[in-house]
Parts: sequence; structure tokens; C-alpha cells
Amino acid sequence: QVQLVESGGGLVQPGGSLRLACAASGFTFSSTAMMWYRQAPGKKREWVATITSTGGSTVLADSVKGRFTISRDNAKTTVYLQMNSLKPEDTAVYYCYAPIRASWGRGTQVTVAS
Repeated sequence: QVQLVESGGGLVQPGGSLRLACAASGFTFSSTAMMWYRQAPGKKREWVATITSTGGSTVLADSVKGRFTISRDNAKTTVYLQMNSLKPEDTAVYYCYAPIRASWGRGTQVTVAS
């Protein structure tokens, strides 16, 4: 079965950094585009970033462009989200998504606060 497990979340001060990871299994990871979404309390889940199967192309939401980077290591079947210059507005549960039977991870909490 498809399994996605996020890690790396936590509490960070504004301006700080975190690196999230999503470990994937149960499908051909190297043939699959991957995405990150996030959901803040009381808000709809929003798309954050997409990376193609080879990592040759990435797309970021305007709200995080210039601060976040999505990357992947196909040998490790893992996708990453490097989050720099974090703002309180980035506080949310971050989810990994694979377009294989609409598969979601359980999420990892990111809290940006002083």
C-alpha cells in the first residue's frame, strides 16, 4: 500500500529554518510527481509546492517563493521541503501528497512563533 510519512516539523522562531522530509513507499516513487500542502487552523488545505518525478522542475506557491525549496532523492524515496525565513503565517500542519490513489501523509506540525 502507498505510505507517506512526514517528519521534521517543530517550533521555530520567526526568521528560522526547518527541513521537512516525506518518506514514501508502496509505489514507483521515481516515476511520480510529489507535492507538499499545508493547512492552518480554521483554514482550507492549500498547495505549497510540486516537484516532477526526476526533480527537473519545481513549482512553488507565491506565498513561499524565494523562501522554500522542494527537492527529492529518488534513491532514498524521499521528498523534502526546505523552509527558510519562516514567518508566523507559515504555521500549519504540512502534508505530503502523491497522486497515486490520492495518497496523503498524516502531516507534521510547523509552528512559527516568538
